[in-house]
Amino acid sequence: MKTFTKITLILTLFIGHYSCEVKANNPKPNSVTALNLLHPNKQYIKVALLLDTSNSMDGLIDQAKAQLWKIVNELSYAKCNNERPNLQIALYEYGNDGLSEAKGYIRQVIGFSEDLDDISKALFSLTTNGGSEYCGQVIQTSLNQLKWGKNPDDLKLVFIAGNEPFTQGKVDFRDASANANEMDVTVNTIFCGDYQQGIGGYWKEGADLTRGNYMAINHNQATVHIASPYDKAILELNIRLNKTYVSYGQQGRSKRRLQAELDSKSEGLSSANAVGRTVSKSSHLYKNSSWDLVDAVEMEEVVITEMDDEALPEELKGKSEIEIKKYIEKKSKERQAIQKEIQTLNEKRRVYIASQAKDKKNGLEQAMLEAIRTQAQKKNYQW
Repeated sequence: MKTFTKITLILTLFIGHYSCEVKANNPKPNSVTALNLLHPNKQYIKVALLLDTSNSMDGLIDQAKAQLWKIVNELSYAKCNNERPNLQIALYEYGNDGLSEAKGYIRQVIGFSEDLDDISKALFSLTTNGGSEYCGQVIQTSLNQLKWGKNPDDLKLVFIAGNEPFTQGKVDFRDASANANEMDVTVNTIFCGDYQQGIGGYWKEGADLTRGNYMAINHNQATVHIASPYDKAILELNIRLNKTYVSYGQQGRSKRRLQAELDSKSEGLSSANAVGRTVSKSSHLYKNSSWDLVDAVEMEEVVITEMDDEALPEELKGKSEIEIKKYIEKKSKERQAIQKEIQTLNEKRRVYIASQAKDKKNGLEQAMLEAIRTQAQKKNYQW
C-alpha cells in the first residue's frame, strides 16, 4: 500500500480496418469485395491505454477526460487506401485499493465499444484511491479479456500509463509482452515523470519487447486549450445536431439524456473541449444505432415495419410506416447537412489552432498520437 494514491486506467482503443494491400491489388472488385467496400465496419485499429488510478495520478485522469475528443478527432482523419476505419475503445483501471486484491486491483471499466458517449461516461466515473500497481498483470488481463481478433491487418495497440516500477506484481511484464507479440498487439508505455527514471523502472523495456513506443510525460500539466473564432458557431450547430436524434427503445431516453449530460460536462472542462466533442459527433466515428433511429436505419440494424409502437418516440407513435420513413429521412438529411457545416468550420479551426499552437503540447494526447501514427504507418494507414 502506498502512502499516496494513484490512478491507472486502461483505455483500449480499437479502430477496424480492411487490408489496404488487398484493396490496392483489386482495383476492380468482385461482388463480395464491392459489398465490403460499402460496409467498411470490418476495419479496426485496436488501442489499449492503461492509467493508474491513485491520488498522485489525478492529473493523468484529467488529461484523459480533456483530451479524449482531440484523440478521437485525429483518428477520424485516418485512412487506409481511402477507406476510413472505425473506432472501438475499451477502458480499464488498475492500482486502486478500492478494487479486488484477488484480481490484482484491476477492473474493466468498459469493454470494446464504438459508443463514444459510454466511453466518455466511463472516464468521468473514475475516482482515485491508493493501491498496488501491477503493470504486467493489467496488460495480461487486457489480453485475456478483450476480443482482439486474428485479422493480421488490424492495428492493435495497448497504452499503459503510470509512475511506479514496471516490475511489480506476480505477472512478469516480459511474459505479458511475449503473449502480446503472439497476438500481434503492440504495447506502448507512458511513464508519468522523469524520462530516465522511467527507463530505470523498466518502462522502456516494456515497450521495446513489442516494438512499441516509450514516452515520458508530465501528468500534472494542465491541458492547453486554444480558442478559435469558429468555436461559437460550432457549438450553436451542436444544438441543432442534437435535435436530429430520434430515440427509440428502452434505452432511448436515457441515452439521449446522457448525450446532453456529456455535452455539459465537456463544456465544464472548457469551451474548446466542448467544440472538440461536437466535431467528434460530426464524424463517422460517432455512432448511436442502439438508441437513435436515424443511425439504426442507416446501418440496417432495425426494420421499421417490425418495430412495436411502444418502442417509438412520442412524435412517431400512431404514425404510418410511410410517415415514419419520411420523418427519419428528413432528420437524416438535416444531420448530414449540419455535420458538413461543422466539418467545414473545423477545417478552418484546425488551421487557426495550428498557427497558434507552437510549443504548446499536451502530454497524453501527444504521446498517444505520436505512437499511433508511427505504428499505423507500418500497416499502410495515412492521414
